[in-house]
Amino acid sequence: MTAQIPECLLYQGEELSMCSEPLGDYFAMSGLEPRFGVVCTALWRGYTGDWEIVDERLYLVGLQGSLEDGTEASVATFFPEFPDRVFAHWFSGTIRVPQGKMLEYLHHGYGSTYERDLLLELDHGVVTSTTVRHNGTSEDDDAPEGYEVAAMIVSQRSQQE
Repeated sequence: MTAQIPECLLYQGEELSMCSEPLGDYFAMSGLEPRFGVVCTALWRGYTGDWEIVDERLYLVGLQGSLEDGTEASVATFFPEFPDRVFAHWFSGTIRVPQGKMLEYLHHGYGSTYERDLLLELDHGVVTSTTVRHNGTSEDDDAPEGYEVAAMIVSQRSQQE
């Protein structure tokens, strides 16, 4: 699997890339299996989400993607009663935010290694702890800074899938 396009997270006034997919947990728990219309090797889930943490609570504040029928997806598509912002009470787990220079690129999911990982532990949408994992220091002055995807292919989903 190609390295994946990250979700966006606004945390402590910074826009960050997060290598976690909290909305996938919601889809799994609710039994929803939305089919998105465009398949990209760097975006197997078919959408990107925008998230923010306010007062230690995780919120979904944006969603970009097109459903198989061509309808543009948004937060309101899945949360009509909370069209602009929904508290992610369904999510318990770790949000990983890569930081610093890339140490090793892996052409697989979120497998690349960076100098640091900010790890946010959440319980039912509430941040319970934060830690920073140090993975090493890059000796390459030209190493990419921050999370990025190196390559991808975009195509329409076939009707037979």
